[in-house]
Amino acid sequence: MHLHAAGIAVGATEHWGAVPEDRDEEPVRRFGAFTAALYVLAAWLRQCQSETVVLESTGVSWMALFAVLAERGFEVKLVEAHDARQVPGRKTDVQDGQWLQELHTSGIRRGALRPEDQIGVLRSSLRQRRLLVAMASRAVQHRQKALEQMHLTLPEVVSDMNGRVPHRC
Repeated sequence: MHLHAAGIAVGATEHWGAVPEDRDEEPVRRFGAFTAALYVLAAWLRQCQSETVVLESTGVSWMALFAVLAERGFEVKLVEAHDARQVPGRKTDVQDGQWLQELHTSGIRRGALRPEDQIGVLRSSLRQRRLLVAMASRAVQHRQKALEQMHLTLPEVVSDMNGRVPHRC
């Protein structure tokens, strides 16, 4: 059980934080997604004596919030947003935040695996490289198609559109 748990429904433009009802007159609050608002959210969670926070992993919107909360000393758990949405009747961000907080308080929600910072940087670099290689490949294909449409059949003479000449023995 996590008696000092909070739940946050993460969105692109706003986040909804929820704490136990006895911690604040307004136990569910809306916060913006810009950095200043994230610091206000972290201060509110600290004021409500939260120690652990569960977040939805929605796209990339959670990343800045995760970093701010971890920097402020909270134990932050990341959960799949899809799982929280499977519960019947829980369809609003307000209810999602409350539901995440309740599940985390009772220990039902486990955090997703989040790699260490260095692994995360490596994964991001590899994804970016894969994207750039795919984009370059598409550019070569487009160039080859354009040449073929102009009836310039370079592939018959050049094996690599990037300039490598085939070996003819």
